[in-house]
Amino acid sequence: MSLSAICLSEFVGTAALTLLGCGVVASNLLPHSKGRGGGWVLVTFGWGLAVFVGVYAAFASGGHLNPAVTVALAIAGRDLAPGVAPTAAAIATYIVAQMSGAIVGAVACWLVYHEHFRQEAPAEEKLGVFATGPAIRRYGWNFVSEFIGTFVLVGWVLVSNKTPAELGPLAVASVVTVIGMSLGGPTGYAINPARDLGPRIAHAILPIPGKGSSDWSYAWIPVLAPLAGGIAAALTMPLVPTL
Repeated sequence: MSLSAICLSEFVGTAALTLLGCGVVASNLLPHSKGRGGGWVLVTFGWGLAVFVGVYAAFASGGHLNPAVTVALAIAGRDLAPGVAPTAAAIATYIVAQMSGAIVGAVACWLVYHEHFRQEAPAEEKLGVFATGPAIRRYGWNFVSEFIGTFVLVGWVLVSNKTPAELGPLAVASVVTVIGMSLGGPTGYAINPARDLGPRIAHAILPIPGKGSSDWSYAWIPVLAPLAGGIAAALTMPLVPTL
């Protein structure tokens, strides 16, 4: 694939991911939404299906949608997609496309729920539509939670091609869903720097009444911890024997 084709593929896939993922949180949290109060199961299933749609949309470029996946594949010496070597230009193209798509998808979510964002609601709930935040703010342990969740995701990505099953996007969606249900409670499971930072930027620039702070003091956790978890997976998962 050309770099322009990779950029478009990852942009569209990541935009779909954040539009649908942030959308399910908006449906659950915002005033007067018909989905308000759907709960954690709704959110985790919604994000899982958002991953399914995003990966399918970006399948030609490998459906990374996540800088942690891109960096991990490069460190593991894998092609980023069939015939796409992990060069610096290719890695940068993936990450820029993912970040840009994440911002655009979050803005599209805001447009869908525009009138709901205008209603009075706690600022943390409006931010929660866009970005993750800890249930208990302990930065070290929050880092550990995101690190382990991303290690599981990226580790699965790296070893899944060694198995005879070829489930594709559905398998990735299932892994993300179970991570959310089992490991997502402490931080809201970003497990993806683009998924958190892109929508957080959108929250910061959009004219949302009563939106409050974008919580930049926490923003480094869902960026650095997933990258660290992905790198750790890249260094250890290749040691897993081929089935």
